[in-house]
Amino acid sequence: MTKTAAARATGSAAWAEALLQSFAEAGYAQATPPILQPAEPFLDLSGEDIRKSLYLTTDASGEELCLRPDLTIPVAREYLASKAAGQPVGFCYLGPVFRQRGGKPSEFLQAGIESFGRQDRAAADAEMLALALGATTALKAGEVEVRTGDVALFAALIDALDLMPVWRRRLMKDFHRKASLAHDLERLTLAPSTSNEYEGVLAALAGSDRKAALALVTDLMSIAGATTLGGRSVAEIADRFLEQSTLKSGALPRDALDKIKRFLAITGAPTDALKALRALAADAKLSIDAAIDQFEARIGFLAGRGIDLSKVRFSTAFGRGVDYYTGFEFEVHRAGNGDEPLVAGGRYDGLMSQLGAASPIPAVGFSIWIEAMKQTSAGGAA
Repeated sequence: MTKTAAARATGSAAWAEALLQSFAEAGYAQATPPILQPAEPFLDLSGEDIRKSLYLTTDASGEELCLRPDLTIPVAREYLASKAAGQPVGFCYLGPVFRQRGGKPSEFLQAGIESFGRQDRAAADAEMLALALGATTALKAGEVEVRTGDVALFAALIDALDLMPVWRRRLMKDFHRKASLAHDLERLTLAPSTSNEYEGVLAALAGSDRKAALALVTDLMSIAGATTLGGRSVAEIADRFLEQSTLKSGALPRDALDKIKRFLAITGAPTDALKALRALAADAKLSIDAAIDQFEARIGFLAGRGIDLSKVRFSTAFGRGVDYYTGFEFEVHRAGNGDEPLVAGGRYDGLMSQLGAASPIPAVGFSIWIEAMKQTSAGGAA
């Protein structure tokens, strides 16, 4: 690290240490996971943006390792390895993370909170946003904008539409990719595509489930003596073939497409969005009341935390591009800054099981970009 970078990091750390102390006073113990982490969880469970930005290496045993690109997975792994696993526990953290960021420093400080094991999900969600907003106030970030969404609502919609499993996986994956969802919604309504060089494989997979598709592709690649192809694993290749086979067997029903589009058009203040969701569920006869009830409960807890809901923007199409999020998602931006968030986070209940938890464990948290927060505060009182 250069002297200039070191000085900048030291200055940022002074800001962040005060923030970390405030989190400790709120009941969150400090976690300090190792910088060098197993790469597999990040490659398998993070979003595409993180996967392609990793700094990778290999140890003497051949295990693939990486410099931690964020702190959520490392803190979650430490929690699961502790005696407190499964119990309600909260952690805060401060430390460097490492990502390739196209011209920006690859090493930067990140602070944040992770909350595990709380069954009162709506209340925990609201607490995370309240603490995040408190951080922007403490660090004098000025006027901010809050953007929120809920991937659990979209998942409930897709389940209610009773789509083929391959379509469900594809649409959920697209939701996390943001830009690809609108494209695929149109493509899935088109007539079956013309033939290609994989016609025989696609025909063999027609009507298969994922287990059968994986077995077939595994056998084919075993014959070819390959375990990966173009950087894709056997499972990824099987999923791709299964998707193409399904697309050739017919189009996404127009009725389902219309309902998805109506759902994704809902945006505005949370209370207004709640009314629109109730109306859509009733009009389209969609069984998504449980997810809407959870959304409504969260709204109540947000209001109870003193958050001005008229200044919170909710969108059913909002997503953060992180594969492991399963519910509430949010970003806090400097007013007028449409790109880089100051704080971002969400709920990731499914991640804990994917990391090895014996039973499901609720989890929610957020991260703060100290560098962005400091830039926002430049020129103001510190």
